[in-house]
Amino acid sequence: MESDIEQKGSMMIELDVPHNNQIDPVKARFPCCIVWTPLPVISWLLPFVGHVGIAREDGVILDFAGPNFVCVDDFAFGSVSRYIQISKEKCSITSHPSTTYRSEEEHMLVESGTNQYTWDDTLRKSTQEYQHRTYNIFTCNCHSFVANNLNGLEFQGGGWNVVNLAVLILLKGQWV
Repeated sequence: MESDIEQKGSMMIELDVPHNNQIDPVKARFPCCIVWTPLPVISWLLPFVGHVGIAREDGVILDFAGPNFVCVDDFAFGSVSRYIQISKEKCSITSHPSTTYRSEEEHMLVESGTNQYTWDDTLRKSTQEYQHRTYNIFTCNCHSFVANNLNGLEFQGGGWNVVNLAVLILLKGQWV
Protein backbone atom coordinates (compact mmCIF):
# COMPACT_ATOMS: atom_id res chain seq x y z
CA MET A 1 0.00 0.00 0.00
CA GLU A 2 2.83 2.39 0.82
CA SER A 3 4.42 1.71 -2.56
CA ASP A 4 1.13 2.68 -4.28
CA ILE A 5 1.12 6.02 -2.47
CA GLU A 6 4.77 6.61 -3.30
CA GLN A 7 4.10 5.80 -6.97
CA LYS A 8 1.09 8.12 -7.10
CA GLY A 9 3.09 10.84 -5.37
CA SER A 10 5.95 10.54 -7.85
CA MET A 11 3.52 10.60 -10.78
CA MET A 12 1.95 13.77 -9.42
CA ILE A 13 5.36 15.33 -9.09
CA GLU A 14 6.21 14.40 -12.68
CA LEU A 15 2.95 15.90 -13.93
CA ASP A 16 3.47 19.12 -11.98
CA VAL A 17 6.97 19.77 -13.30
CA PRO A 18 6.78 21.82 -16.52
CA HIS A 19 8.77 20.52 -19.47
CA ASN A 20 11.46 23.11 -20.10
CA ASN A 21 11.16 25.20 -23.22
CA GLN A 22 7.96 23.55 -24.48
CA ILE A 23 5.72 26.13 -26.08
CA ASP A 24 2.01 25.65 -25.39
CA PRO A 25 -0.16 28.27 -27.17
CA VAL A 26 -3.37 26.78 -25.72
CA LYS A 27 -2.17 27.49 -22.17
CA ALA A 28 -0.39 30.69 -23.29
CA ARG A 29 3.01 29.36 -22.19
CA PHE A 30 6.01 30.56 -24.16
CA PRO A 31 9.18 29.81 -22.12
CA CYS A 32 12.06 32.22 -22.74
CA CYS A 33 10.25 33.86 -25.66
CA ILE A 34 9.57 37.31 -27.00
CA VAL A 35 5.87 37.40 -27.87
CA TRP A 36 3.85 39.70 -30.14
CA THR A 37 0.20 40.38 -30.86
CA PRO A 38 -1.39 42.86 -33.28
CA LEU A 39 -3.04 46.02 -32.01
CA PRO A 40 -6.60 46.51 -33.27
CA VAL A 41 -6.84 48.96 -36.20
CA ILE A 42 -3.20 50.12 -35.90
CA SER A 43 -1.79 46.76 -37.03
CA TRP A 44 -4.27 46.65 -39.90
CA LEU A 45 -2.73 49.83 -41.27
CA LEU A 46 0.86 49.18 -40.17
CA PRO A 47 1.31 45.38 -39.97
CA PHE A 48 4.70 45.59 -38.25
CA VAL A 49 3.27 47.52 -35.28
CA GLY A 50 1.98 45.51 -32.33
CA HIS A 51 2.22 44.78 -28.62
CA VAL A 52 5.18 42.79 -27.26
CA GLY A 53 6.08 40.99 -24.08
CA ILE A 54 8.69 38.59 -22.79
CA ALA A 55 8.13 35.30 -21.00
CA ARG A 56 9.76 33.85 -17.92
CA GLU A 57 11.38 30.41 -17.90
CA ASP A 58 8.05 28.83 -16.92
CA GLY A 59 6.36 30.46 -19.94
CA VAL A 60 4.39 33.14 -18.06
CA ILE A 61 4.25 36.33 -20.14
CA LEU A 62 5.24 39.74 -18.74
CA ASP A 63 4.29 42.91 -20.61
CA PHE A 64 4.40 46.63 -19.87
CA ALA A 65 0.79 47.65 -20.42
CA GLY A 66 0.47 51.12 -18.95
CA PRO A 67 1.78 53.60 -16.40
CA ASN A 68 3.41 51.76 -13.48
CA PHE A 69 1.83 48.48 -14.62
CA VAL A 70 3.45 45.27 -15.83
CA CYS A 71 0.93 42.53 -16.67
CA VAL A 72 1.82 39.07 -15.40
CA ASP A 73 0.18 36.12 -17.16
CA ASP A 74 -2.45 38.33 -18.82
CA PHE A 75 -1.18 39.56 -22.20
CA ALA A 76 -2.78 42.99 -22.49
CA PHE A 77 -4.05 42.89 -26.08
CA GLY A 78 -5.15 39.29 -26.49
CA SER A 79 -3.54 36.03 -27.50
CA VAL A 80 0.00 35.70 -28.78
CA SER A 81 0.22 35.72 -32.59
CA ARG A 82 3.99 35.52 -33.06
CA TYR A 83 6.90 34.45 -30.90
CA ILE A 84 10.65 34.06 -30.93
CA GLN A 85 12.19 31.58 -28.53
CA ILE A 86 15.46 32.91 -27.17
CA SER A 87 18.35 30.51 -26.75
CA LYS A 88 19.92 31.00 -23.33
CA GLU A 89 23.28 30.24 -24.93
CA LYS A 90 22.97 33.56 -26.79
CA CYS A 91 22.60 35.37 -23.46
CA SER A 92 25.58 36.32 -21.30
CA ILE A 93 23.91 36.96 -17.98
CA THR A 94 26.90 38.29 -16.12
CA SER A 95 28.13 37.46 -12.72
CA HIS A 96 28.84 40.52 -10.64
CA PRO A 97 32.04 41.18 -8.69
CA SER A 98 31.62 40.52 -4.99
CA THR A 99 32.95 43.96 -4.05
CA THR A 100 30.39 46.03 -5.96
CA TYR A 101 26.66 45.85 -5.27
CA ARG A 102 24.04 47.75 -7.23
CA SER A 103 21.17 46.64 -5.00
CA GLU A 104 20.31 44.71 -1.86
CA GLU A 105 19.12 41.87 -4.11
CA GLU A 106 22.53 41.67 -5.75
CA HIS A 107 24.22 41.71 -2.33
CA MET A 108 22.06 38.76 -1.25
CA LEU A 109 22.94 36.83 -4.42
CA VAL A 110 26.66 37.30 -3.83
CA GLU A 111 26.46 36.45 -0.14
CA SER A 112 24.51 33.28 -0.91
CA GLY A 113 27.27 32.18 -3.27
CA THR A 114 25.19 32.64 -6.41
CA ASN A 115 26.57 35.84 -7.82
CA GLN A 116 25.00 35.27 -11.21
CA TYR A 117 21.56 36.39 -12.30
CA THR A 118 19.25 33.87 -13.91
CA TRP A 119 16.78 34.57 -16.73
CA ASP A 120 13.95 35.06 -14.23
CA ASP A 121 16.09 37.22 -11.90
CA THR A 122 16.81 39.56 -14.80
CA LEU A 123 13.13 39.77 -15.79
CA ARG A 124 12.12 40.33 -12.15
CA LYS A 125 14.58 43.22 -11.84
CA SER A 126 13.30 44.87 -15.02
CA THR A 127 9.67 44.35 -13.97
CA GLN A 128 10.33 46.08 -10.65
CA GLU A 129 11.96 48.96 -12.52
CA TYR A 130 9.08 49.37 -14.98
CA GLN A 131 6.46 49.26 -12.22
CA HIS A 132 7.73 52.74 -11.34
CA ARG A 133 7.83 54.15 -14.87
CA THR A 134 5.31 56.29 -16.66
CA TYR A 135 4.07 54.82 -19.94
CA ASN A 136 4.66 56.86 -23.09
CA ILE A 137 3.65 55.49 -26.50
CA PHE A 138 6.82 56.88 -28.11
CA THR A 139 9.57 56.65 -25.49
CA CYS A 140 8.64 54.20 -22.73
CA ASN A 141 6.42 51.41 -23.98
CA CYS A 142 6.14 47.63 -24.23
CA HIS A 143 8.97 47.52 -26.79
CA SER A 144 11.23 49.48 -24.41
CA PHE A 145 10.39 47.01 -21.64
CA VAL A 146 11.36 43.98 -23.75
CA ALA A 147 14.49 45.71 -25.09
CA ASN A 148 15.50 46.54 -21.51
CA ASN A 149 15.10 42.86 -20.59
CA LEU A 150 17.15 41.72 -23.60
CA ASN A 151 19.90 44.16 -22.61
CA GLY A 152 19.80 42.86 -19.03
CA LEU A 153 20.12 39.32 -20.38
CA GLU A 154 22.90 40.55 -22.67
CA PHE A 155 21.17 38.75 -25.53
CA GLN A 156 23.49 38.75 -28.55
CA GLY A 157 25.72 41.24 -26.75
CA GLY A 158 23.02 43.78 -25.85
CA GLY A 159 22.36 47.08 -27.62
CA TRP A 160 18.62 46.40 -28.00
CA ASN A 161 16.15 49.20 -28.70
CA VAL A 162 12.63 49.63 -30.05
CA VAL A 163 13.71 49.59 -33.71
CA ASN A 164 15.95 46.52 -33.79
CA LEU A 165 13.46 44.64 -31.59
CA ALA A 166 10.65 45.38 -34.09
CA VAL A 167 12.89 44.22 -36.95
CA LEU A 168 13.75 41.01 -35.06
CA ILE A 169 10.07 40.20 -34.54
CA LEU A 170 9.19 41.03 -38.14
CA LEU A 171 11.98 38.90 -39.64
CA LYS A 172 12.38 36.04 -37.16
CA GLY A 173 8.98 35.76 -35.47
CA GLN A 174 7.13 32.47 -35.90
CA TRP A 175 3.36 32.46 -36.24
CA VAL A 176 1.41 30.58 -33.59
